[in-house]
Amino acid sequence: MILPSEIRFADNSLKQTFYKLEQGDPSEKELFKFINQAMDNIENNAFCGVQIPKKQIPKEYIKKYSSANLWKYDLPSAWRLIYTIRGGKPIVVSLILEWMTHKEYERKFNY
Repeated sequence: MILPSEIRFADNSLKQTFYKLEQGDPSEKELFKFINQAMDNIENNAFCGVQIPKKQIPKEYIKKYSSANLWKYDLPSAWRLIYTIRGGKPIVVSLILEWMTHKEYERKFNY
């Protein structure tokens, strides 16, 4: 199922961090480009990522974001974008929670 969504950041601090990447060193600029492309793809189809099994959702996400569902979007260079889908028809919101390296992802999600 393809379901368009509106992209939002979990908080202003994360949004500011994202836009700072654009002005950073070459690797940060590249990460900005990867995340930006991912957000375009998520905006076009909220379900384009991989759903994380509910039993593997860290308690911190449930507590901090009241997230009943989590999705990961695999970025190049082993980065991961974590987001949750909220709402329903007529509007779906994909809330960007954070991005991390693959190693950080494996630790946080107990893989």
